[in-house]
Amino acid sequence: MNKDLRKIVKALETQGFEVTTTKRGHLMVARDGEVIATFSGTASDWRSIRNGLAPLKRAGFRYPPQR
Repeated sequence: MNKDLRKIVKALETQGFEVTTTKRGHLMVARDGEVIATFSGTASDWRSIRNGLAPLKRAGFRYPPQR
């Protein structure tokens, strides 16, 4: 997992989302038992993080966090 994705995971957990790792290395993001997004553990496309953030933002996730 790269450092940008680590920052996102930390922000997700502080905002109340649940992040779990699957047995294949993917990160599943859920809230209230409903899966919202999935991130690849080793993304090969630079847009994959942006594509994963889109449904999270629609679900109320704020990134980057406000100071």
